[in-house]
Amino acid sequence: MINFKNMIVKKNIKVVIPAYNEEENIAFVLKDIPANLCSEVVVCNNNSTDATAAKALAHGAIVLLETTAGYGIACLKGLSHIRNNGGCDIVVFLDADYSDYPNEMEKLLAPLLNDEADLVIGTRVKTLRAKGSMTPQQIFGNWLAVTLIKMLFKHKYTDLGPFRAITWASLEQLNMIDKNYGWTVEMQIKAVKQNLRCVEVPVKYRNRNAGVSKVSGSLKGSVLAGIKIIKTIFKYA
Repeated sequence: MINFKNMIVKKNIKVVIPAYNEEENIAFVLKDIPANLCSEVVVCNNNSTDATAAKALAHGAIVLLETTAGYGIACLKGLSHIRNNGGCDIVVFLDADYSDYPNEMEKLLAPLLNDEADLVIGTRVKTLRAKGSMTPQQIFGNWLAVTLIKMLFKHKYTDLGPFRAITWASLEQLNMIDKNYGWTVEMQIKAVKQNLRCVEVPVKYRNRNAGVSKVSGSLKGSVLAGIKIIKTIFKYA
């Protein structure tokens, strides 16, 4: 295992955070990102109507505006920015709601920096999840998705966690196109189909600091996201 304490990583690592109305959470996320591990943090403001953008700017992030709603399209905006500025070596994705633990980034980066993986998924294992941090519909939907992937693509994932890291070369190879909630599963399926080295590492997961989830916070959001994820799985089968 790499010792990251007081270490300056020579790889060019950039962080992409899609964000919609997360003014109460974004500062906590940005403050917890280990400064010695990344060269740039890109917050993709998905047409927020609150102070998300202003707070992200105040805490040193590059802030991009994406006016079309969608998790995937916000991520694509961040990747376009990175591509137009010379690329990088590794991209880390995490959510803006402070459910992830940004200071665990080193756990995701270690397999990449050791050349043991091309894609690393932060797995929200039950023993490290705060009570109630994932709703029953999220847990079931996640189980159904990884079960279908195992059946159709012969690869065993345990989670579709949003906290993940991938080499830039692999990400460009995947040619990501999903503009909504199929983003994470598209990445994982394409990685399997293209024989990338996929690794999962257990990470902690907590209840969001403030606000309501745009997906799991309502039955409609959960159902629509679930349908999109399942459609994406069969699209690539």
